[in-house]
This record gives sequence, structure tokens and C-alpha cells, in this order.
Amino acid sequence: MATASITPDENTIVAEIVIAAPAERVFQAIADPDQRRQWWGQRGLYRTTEAHSDLRPGGKWWSAGVSADGVHFRVEGEYREVVPPRLLVHTWVASWAPSLETVVRWELEPHEVHSLEPGGPQKLNTGTLVRIRHQGFAGNAQIALDHESGWRRVLAWMRRFLEAGETVDTRQSV
Repeated sequence: MATASITPDENTIVAEIVIAAPAERVFQAIADPDQRRQWWGQRGLYRTTEAHSDLRPGGKWWSAGVSADGVHFRVEGEYREVVPPRLLVHTWVASWAPSLETVVRWELEPHEVHSLEPGGPQKLNTGTLVRIRHQGFAGNAQIALDHESGWRRVLAWMRRFLEAGETVDTRQSV
């Protein structure tokens, strides 16, 4: 289950999830635009239809799509740090809040994944703790709240893509 919270100063969202996949695989799902299009969205909510990544410091990235009610959107930015498979930092400018530039920091850490078996807990493999720090919301409390719930959904979608192969087209609502 993904968690997300806003810092007391309402400037930063911190979101986390553990995914039963190695950091290399998680990093690919985040950075590869073809994979991002497969999992970033939900039927009945919105769908990412196009994406681009020039994966290097100073390189540009963007994702575009359409909401369930037909409204087009675009989110774009510039990569600031690219350290595969552990760190990805980029700016974030959304078409619905074009005057607000924020920064998203993806931190990926190895994390043991266990399951409960009849004989007790069993180690499955090495998974990844995904931690997002999305900052720059000071003075924009409602936008921060919207992004907080959004990050919970996004992390759940990514987890289901990586652990079960579910895509926007095959996934049931999260």
C-alpha cells in the first residue's frame, strides 16, 4: 500500500511504497516513456497517451494525455539528476497549474520482500522501497493535497504494473 503525507509547512509531499521488483526494473518503469504510458493512468480517470524522456541531466521529459471528460493535459520538466537505478530528480510543470514549477525526487532503495506462508514469513526476493519527495508547494495547499492523493494512485499503479503486469487497459480500479 502506498503512503503519502504533506510536510507541516505544506511545501513537500513524501510518498512511499515497497515494490517486489529490483531497483533496475523500477527505474526503467519510471524513466522509459513507453512503459510509463502503459501504467500511468486509470480507465475512467485519465490516460497518458504520449510521453518522451531525454534521460540525462538537462534533458527534457514530458507526458501528455486526456482525462475521462476529454480534457487534454501535459506535464513536463527537465532532469536535474539521473543516477540509475537509485535516483531520478526532475522538475514538474503541469498544464493545470502552469505557473507552479515543483521538483520531484525519486529515491529507490533495495528492500527485502517477504510473504506469509503457512510455515511463517518467507523471503521472496529483493524488492525496492520507492520514496518520492515532491517539493515546491508552499502557498499552494490545495494543489499539494491534489498531488498527495495523486501520488498514492500513481505508486499503486506502478506497483501493479511491475508485480502483476497490469496496464491501464487491464487493471481494475485502484
